[in-house]
Amino acid sequence: MTPQAQSQATKALCQLAPVIPVIVIKDAAHGADLARALVAGGLPVLEVTLRSEAALDAIRAMSQVAGGHVGAGTVLTPDDAKRARDAGATFAVSPGLTDRLIAACEDIGLPLLPGAVTASEVMRAADAGYDMLKFFPAEAVGGAPALKSLAGPLPRISFCPTGGVSVANARDYLSLPNVVCVGGSWIVTDADMAAGNWQAIEDRARAASGLRG
Repeated sequence: MTPQAQSQATKALCQLAPVIPVIVIKDAAHGADLARALVAGGLPVLEVTLRSEAALDAIRAMSQVAGGHVGAGTVLTPDDAKRARDAGATFAVSPGLTDRLIAACEDIGLPLLPGAVTASEVMRAADAGYDMLKFFPAEAVGGAPALKSLAGPLPRISFCPTGGVSVANARDYLSLPNVVCVGGSWIVTDADMAAGNWQAIEDRARAASGLRG
């Protein structure tokens, strides 16, 4: 799967809703209920970060939920990509981009949403064939104004900013011409997951699904 085809696939996913929930899940038993709540709230594309031992089992459970598209975040190595795909992830998200990761995702047919923040990083990703990128860590590198400044010289590149994106500033990003969606962790809280408060998560998802421009 070429980088061009990968970007077509990830862009199509990013266009499904204005927000991709970024999830750190500590108990895989919560996975299916969590996915159902998010999908019911209008957020079908879900990123489960590989930052916990439960992540891969959670992806397995969540990938069985009808209407959901579950991907793996914090994919750093070819082994991460392969394990994520084998667990049922339909896309991968990385904070950056390496030659080894490019080759691995080509080989296993896993769409990759790679990260880039500087003009040189964006140009390098574009040279490899990617035109749908993650902008991370968004707020730490200048937020919406920094991302807006890339639209002029690099108009063919689209972004999903993550890192410090919240309900308070999501619209600032979504109003930009080079932003397709945002990624945010505010929708799924540890407290609600631990308590099984799926309705609260669904309610936040529904509010987030209405954010656009």
